[in-house]
Amino acid sequence: MMSNAAGTASSGPLDGVRVLDLTTVFMGPSCTQLLADLGADVIKIESPGGDSTRAIGPSGDVGLGPLFLGLNRNKRSVVIDLKQSEGVAALLRMAKDADVFTSNVRPAAMRRLGVGYEQLSAVNPRLIYASMVGFSQKGPYAGKAAFDDMIQAATGLPAVVAASSGDIPRYLPITIADRSVGLYAFGVICAALHARNRTGVGQSVDIPMFETMIPYVLGDHLYGRTFVPPKGDFSYPRLMSKNRRPYKTKDGYVCCLIYTDRHWALFLEAVGKSDLIKTDPRFRDIGTRTKAIDELYQLVSDELEQRTTAEWKAVLPENEIPIFPMHTFETLLEDEHLASTGFFHETEHPVVGKILETAVPSEWSGTPPNRHLPVPSLGEHTVQVLDEAGFTAAEIESLLASGAVRAGALSSVSNKETKTS
Repeated sequence: MMSNAAGTASSGPLDGVRVLDLTTVFMGPSCTQLLADLGADVIKIESPGGDSTRAIGPSGDVGLGPLFLGLNRNKRSVVIDLKQSEGVAALLRMAKDADVFTSNVRPAAMRRLGVGYEQLSAVNPRLIYASMVGFSQKGPYAGKAAFDDMIQAATGLPAVVAASSGDIPRYLPITIADRSVGLYAFGVICAALHARNRTGVGQSVDIPMFETMIPYVLGDHLYGRTFVPPKGDFSYPRLMSKNRRPYKTKDGYVCCLIYTDRHWALFLEAVGKSDLIKTDPRFRDIGTRTKAIDELYQLVSDELEQRTTAEWKAVLPENEIPIFPMHTFETLLEDEHLASTGFFHETEHPVVGKILETAVPSEWSGTPPNRHLPVPSLGEHTVQVLDEAGFTAAEIESLLASGAVRAGALSSVSNKETKTS
């Protein structure tokens, strides 16, 4: 691992790890932001047009829309045109001192560009080359492009939503596949770094979206088909109940999770129906409750409508039965717990002004991550990073003149200036 050259004080458990990040949109950038938040020097390699999410939403006209701002903090931006041989040569030179290379372009296309694993490992055998792809490269879907909606459909998530709600198939209104695979890729990369530190040799690792998301779905819903021969059908009944939902109270909605034997005993006592524990066979044990879960959740729903949220919080034993008011986007920003921990904070971005950011969601006693680089403008750090890679001022000028690399408005061509920035 190398020292951090990002121009900030060293911080975080991944300080000293340098990542060349060729990912775009959601999946890859969510992975590399986790690496960056924990101290890695993540260099975002962008095409001359930049990551497409730069242009989405307010401030998209200056390439700093809200989606891009939410996925690319603590990174540096370098623009390289990999369609030019000089651009490919520049990237190979940068790879000599990198620890990790990430991409969400199909490996075959990367090889055609001249930046596949074979080409990069030839100049740096210690490199971890992480490819986030749609499908395993060993099967017939290898060449298919993939997006979050497509992977949701391919893994059956909309069908599960429809079966549980009685509605038409719908995608979850969050990029669950992109962000889940990004999180898994983050863990895989850290594991690969650990292996490299033991062996001294890097490797190529593929992280396919389709195969990563299937356990998310079948982990809960393979159910009776887990056994050979089957001991039942698909689907965990509790999760498929149409009454598994936030419950309406007199003045709002709450999550009230009644699951264990003790939960049910306490809840039925609170609503004056404790006799059901002995007289109703549905309450005998978790097996009988699971079979009748839709009816029992309807019972809970009917009872909760009779009182206000505050009354339920008062009558149900504190820290015994999980109960939590349902947040909206607006009330989430006002949550007292998040306010007390400083989870949301305002920062001043040099281009778009004040923005709202979230904290790094982990707390460290020994190597706390505390560096903060504002989300970069396109090509903001091109000159700085090339300088760190050993390019002379004349070489940088030549690359800029040819269009093989491009510098943003905040970038400087002077080596002297980049070393002190």
